[in-house]
Amino acid sequence: MSYVKGLKCRECGREYPKEPIHVCEFCFGPLEVSYDYDELKNVISREAIQKREHNIWRYRELLPIDNPPSVGFHVGFTPLLKANNLARTLGVREIYIKNDSVCYPTLSFKDRVVSVALSKAKEFGFKTVACASTGNLANAVSALSSLGKLETYIFIPRDLEQAKIIGTSVYGANLIGINGNYDDVNRLCSEIAGKFGWGFVNINMRPYYAEGSKTFGFEIMEQLGWRVPKHIVIPMASGSLLTKIWKSIKEFERLGLVDRTETKIYGAQAKGCSPITTAVKNGWEIFKPVKPDTIAKSLAIGNPADGFYAMCVIRESGGFSEDATDKEIVEGMKLLAETEGIFTETAGGVTMAVTKKLINQGVIPRDESIVVSITGNGLKTQEPLVDRVAKPHLIQAKLEEFEELYNRIKS
Repeated sequence: MSYVKGLKCRECGREYPKEPIHVCEFCFGPLEVSYDYDELKNVISREAIQKREHNIWRYRELLPIDNPPSVGFHVGFTPLLKANNLARTLGVREIYIKNDSVCYPTLSFKDRVVSVALSKAKEFGFKTVACASTGNLANAVSALSSLGKLETYIFIPRDLEQAKIIGTSVYGANLIGINGNYDDVNRLCSEIAGKFGWGFVNINMRPYYAEGSKTFGFEIMEQLGWRVPKHIVIPMASGSLLTKIWKSIKEFERLGLVDRTETKIYGAQAKGCSPITTAVKNGWEIFKPVKPDTIAKSLAIGNPADGFYAMCVIRESGGFSEDATDKEIVEGMKLLAETEGIFTETAGGVTMAVTKKLINQGVIPRDESIVVSITGNGLKTQEPLVDRVAKPHLIQAKLEEFEELYNRIKS
C-alpha cells in the first residue's frame, strides 16, 4: 500500500497528482513528494522495520512507489562505522563514517536514488530512461537500468574520470559526452526531456528520485540504535542529499521512531565549486552560480538545483558550511584511508577535509557525536592521487637488498 498523497510545490504549496513532473506550473517552484503521515503512524514501527531485509526497501512506506520495487533489491544498508582511529587523530570523542563507498552495485549513494527513480519510472510506463551526470549517477543508471531492461541514454561532461566513463559504458548504455560542464549538460537534457518524453531520473522524475536519499539518513538513525547524531557533515553537489537527510530526520521524529533532537547539518564543497558554501559564509539570501574548477568532479555543479533549500536547512538546523582546496581534498582522502582503511573518492576527500576544518575551527564540538557522510569509492577517482602517494620501493629479488631496504625504512 502506498502512503503517497501526491506532489506539492515547495514554494506555493500547490498540490499535484502523482505524475512525472517536477516544476509547479504556477510559480515554477520545485515539486516534492508528500505523504499521509497520520496514516503512517498506524503502520510503521521500529519492530516492523527491523524484521525486513537489509536494503533501502525496509523503509518502503516512506518511499514514493505504489507497487513492489522492480530494481535495487540489494541496494543500501551500508556500514556505519565507529571510527576510533580517526577520532584519536582529530581529537574528538565520537565520530562515525557512513560508508556508501561500498554501496551495491556501483559503489556510491546514487544507487539509492536510482533504484527509487527507475522503479517509479517503470510504474509510469517509461521504456527509455536517461540522466545528466557528473559520473556516479551515470554508473548507477546504467547498471540498474540494465537490470530493469530499460533503454538508457546518459549525458556527461566529456572530461570525467576514465573509471566513471568505463563504469557506465560496460553496462551497454548509450553514453554521450558533451563539450561543457555539468550545467551545460543539464540544460541540454531539459530540452531533450521535453522533446523525447523519456524518464529523466534527475529532471521529470526528480521528485521521486530525490526521495531515495532519505534512506541514507534512515539507516544512520537505525544503526545508531534509533537515535540522531548531534552533527552530520554532508557533501553538496546539487544540495539534494543534504535536504533529504534532513527530511529523513524530520520524518522519523514525526512518526515517533526517534526522539526529537537538536541535530546540526553541515555542508561540504570543493573550493573550486562552492556556490552554496560561499553564500552561507557571507550570509547571502541566495547563492551565485559559478563555473566549476576542481578535482572533485562529482561535486562540480555550479548552479545547484537544491542550493537554496540546502542553505535553508543549514541555517534552520544551526549548522554551517565549509570548502576544501584541491590539496586539502587529497589530504582528506589519505587521512580516511590511513586511519580507517576506507578509500573514498574526491567527494569524500572534500567531506573529510571539511569535517577536520570545522572541528579545528571549533564549529563542531570535540565532545559530541559526529557522522561523516562518505558517498563514493576512491577506485573511481584515482587520478588526483597519482603523484601524491608514495611510489613502490624497487629492489632485485635478493635477500640482502631487502635487508638493506628494511633497515633504511626502519631507521
